[in-house]
Amino acid sequence: MKNILLFCVLLVIALTNCHKTTTEPFSLSGRRLRAIVVDKYSEGSIIIGGTTASREFGTNTGLILDREFSYVTPENDFKQTTIHPDPSTWNWTHSDAWIQHIADNNQILRMHCPISPQCSDWARDDNRTAEELETNLHEFLQAVCVRYNNTSGIEYMDVVNETVIAGAWHTDKPGTDWECPWYKIGLDNDINATPLYIKAAFEIAQQYASDIKFIYNQQEQEIYASSWNLIFETIEYLRTNGLRVDGIGWQAHIDNGWATAENLNKLRTLIDSAHNNNLEFHITEASVWLKDGCSQTYLEEQAATYKAILKVLLEKRSSGKVGWNTWHIDDGHGWHREWYPSLFDTDYNPKPAYYAIQDALENSNNKN
Repeated sequence: MKNILLFCVLLVIALTNCHKTTTEPFSLSGRRLRAIVVDKYSEGSIIIGGTTASREFGTNTGLILDREFSYVTPENDFKQTTIHPDPSTWNWTHSDAWIQHIADNNQILRMHCPISPQCSDWARDDNRTAEELETNLHEFLQAVCVRYNNTSGIEYMDVVNETVIAGAWHTDKPGTDWECPWYKIGLDNDINATPLYIKAAFEIAQQYASDIKFIYNQQEQEIYASSWNLIFETIEYLRTNGLRVDGIGWQAHIDNGWATAENLNKLRTLIDSAHNNNLEFHITEASVWLKDGCSQTYLEEQAATYKAILKVLLEKRSSGKVGWNTWHIDDGHGWHREWYPSLFDTDYNPKPAYYAIQDALENSNNKN
């Protein structure tokens, strides 16, 4: 039995070490993305970033993140599911790990800690009352804000996320599947019957994280005018209530070939609406799914899709700040690996998509 246990321990260590590295087993042409941004774009016009988890520090995935991006978004390390999965548990290990990391790598960070459907299973339990949910919301978000408000390098936070689906509020529903349990807290008496949790989240953020910029985040594959109209009306409602909203974020998890002329024009209109309302515009989670495999043809189409979207952002940066953040580093790690969404392949080699992003940044117009 002892020999079996020893073998298991050694196997775990070996597998862990296979994933760790201090060298980069890949070669690249051209300049690194973060170097291009510093050289060609004035501070405050655009930020280019990537996402991973603290568990990837020191791995090839983490090395690519730090080499390429001066702007980072932790994947799940700041979410309620990690920090406060139930009313009696607090775990700051993963979120705290980012603080020294961004200092060591000269990076800024967006806390992805929204009040959203991405919450603890406890909150989605049908037995939870409105009062319990309100207490849970306040305890979690206040604690995050107090802990990180004065932290150097933390510049943004997602305050709410996925509040709207197809132009209507994302509501609670029976069970624990994809739902927004916070809706149960109640509705305001304004014309849109705005869920009270949205106002509560921004109130907490403004009171306890005054040094951080607040993002109203949204995920839908298509740019539905009905959804974004409701979001802009909600931002006006929040501002009328004396609350600050600094930007909107679109989680652009899209299919390969999405970048048609029609869709790109919808993106331009959305960015214009943000800037006209004194809001930054961020693509907070960029994905281009290859759901039919990763042939060379599909890889080239994926690259063209990424590039076309980034070029629209670059085109609009003169009217207001824009941001672009890939939700994936390499195809071996992260969300929906089976759809090959990343800029690097499973062997950490750059895909056509990486060079498409590089080319768009290098060959945009003059520094501004």
